[in-house]
Amino acid sequence: MKLPTLLFFNTLFILASCNGQTSNQKKNTEQLQELFAKGDTVKELGSSIMVVYQDKKNIYWFGSWQTGVYRYDGKTLINYTTKHGLYTNRVDDIKEDKSGNIYFAGMNPNATITKFDGKSFTHIVATPSNEWKLEANDLWLRNVYQAKQKVFRFDGNTLYELTLPKPPKFSNPFEIYSIYKDQKGNIWFGTNPVGVCRYDGKSFEWITEEDVTEFRNEGANGVRSITEDKNGDFWFNTEKRYSIYDSITLKSNQFYTRHESIGSLDGKKDSNLDEYLSTTRDNQNNLWFVTYQDGIWKYDGAKITHYVVQDNSKDITLFSIYKDNNGDLWLGTNENGAFKFNGTTFEKFQPY
Repeated sequence: MKLPTLLFFNTLFILASCNGQTSNQKKNTEQLQELFAKGDTVKELGSSIMVVYQDKKNIYWFGSWQTGVYRYDGKTLINYTTKHGLYTNRVDDIKEDKSGNIYFAGMNPNATITKFDGKSFTHIVATPSNEWKLEANDLWLRNVYQAKQKVFRFDGNTLYELTLPKPPKFSNPFEIYSIYKDQKGNIWFGTNPVGVCRYDGKSFEWITEEDVTEFRNEGANGVRSITEDKNGDFWFNTEKRYSIYDSITLKSNQFYTRHESIGSLDGKKDSNLDEYLSTTRDNQNNLWFVTYQDGIWKYDGAKITHYVVQDNSKDITLFSIYKDNNGDLWLGTNENGAFKFNGTTFEKFQPY
């Protein structure tokens, strides 16, 4: 065969291959759009947005207590509920594994969570277990339904339902309100009404309810939030801060010291900062505190700044605060959707 003829057929082959690739890419894109279209494209979030989460691909997920979960990629807002594959329409916890799969845990009686792999939903039923371990890639999720001190640990293959041991001198069952992984890799559990527990992979250490609430004998709000400040001290949704010691720095027989801290810096005798629902540390090392009915408070280590949060000029009730991948702050609310901080105030999130 002559050279020009070879070139002719090679050119035809390349063109056919490119057209095939273009066709396949278009088909794959259409399939992906079809998969995402299984959810309902909506124009706004539901009213009850209690959890905000941003994944590794910078996709936002908004968990509701009433209307499932919402996915927002910056252009399209999609709502997924039980009719699309969620196990429950109440979402209390959202986590992501190292492969980019998203997991949703919420109120249900059957110890089941939902996995989303980007294409479809899968239900994972937990196995009751005593396999208490602390592995770097494990996911820890809340078990909300009448939990009685139960928590989920997922190792990528098996979902374990574990029972947190009771603290000394305490016999009644309790609930787990929050889970936090600290800078050293320890897992913390905030409870109601018995305080906070640290698990280091070997043992459990407790800070009792008497040391993490300001209500004393007037009931307990529970430890709904745990975070560390820039000095490594801990905050357990109370006005105090806690220095925590490991086996090397342990002082006496107690693994923590309780310090006076923000106290009544709001200038009120009965401080609204006695108890708060949620806290986070921003990229400038400021602490942000969410109160139920008194807005947001920022603490820079010396002074506090108050931010009123309103919808249609009315104060609203708040639930959670979240720092996203860019360091932006988001609020979850009980009845008013999600809010985002614009540098000056918290504005209601409008996707369009």
